[in-house]
Amino acid sequence: YTFYNHLQVLEKGFKRGIALSTGSFLVYETYRLISRFAEVHASFKVEEVIEQADYLYGSGETEKLYRLLVQHKNSEDAELLWRLARASRDLAQLSSTSTEEKKQLVYEALEYAKKALEKNESNFAAHKWYAICISDVGDYEGIKAKIANAFVIKEHFQKAIELNPKDATSIHLMGIWCYSFAEMPWCQRKIAAVLFATPPTSTYKEALRYFHMAEEADPNFYSKNLLFLGKTYLKLNNKKMALLWLSKAKDYPAHTEEDKQILL
Repeated sequence: YTFYNHLQVLEKGFKRGIALSTGSFLVYETYRLISRFAEVHASFKVEEVIEQADYLYGSGETEKLYRLLVQHKNSEDAELLWRLARASRDLAQLSSTSTEEKKQLVYEALEYAKKALEKNESNFAAHKWYAICISDVGDYEGIKAKIANAFVIKEHFQKAIELNPKDATSIHLMGIWCYSFAEMPWCQRKIAAVLFATPPTSTYKEALRYFHMAEEADPNFYSKNLLFLGKTYLKLNNKKMALLWLSKAKDYPAHTEEDKQILL
């Protein structure tokens, strides 16, 4: 075994090492390209689903929308998840949905909204729908839970407004929050005072400010905002302004089931 033989062994080993390194590099590059393609493909797929979902939502196809989105309930995409929360809630609101199904959908909606928020805390819609869904769940959990949830609901509506000051719906819902606590019955106030050192409170003036802010953000966007402007002015004994806004609510074109209910 000579020095020359030793060099030959080293040379063969070196060449094999290069071959293995090159092979490993090619495998790694192939994997990286496939992964990148998969990410892009997944991104396109999510965008496609969202586009379909928004079309169905705009068309009022609640059941089809839910069936489309529930297939993606394990998604990591906040935009898709808050839409699923909304679709679940909308399905729960339908008169054709049984009481048992409604409760199940309400709790499902909260889980989807919570997951959307976990995936992206900077998503204003995730905050908005989380607050809405917590409010719905409160209907099943008694007065103590409902009052406790009120603090969380307010926090998330305010965060949604902070993240998107032009979202009229979030502003309107903050107005509804204020209106609800302004008109809270005396007996509930007493319960709240016993349960909490500083129970949630608000005024009709504060509610009115939010309803007007919502109109400024998106004029005539929602029949219920017009209705609550009228109702709030009535509470403040301004009959002239109340009549103005209630007339606008009455003349609003009825597109949804909710719009029709407001006209009754």
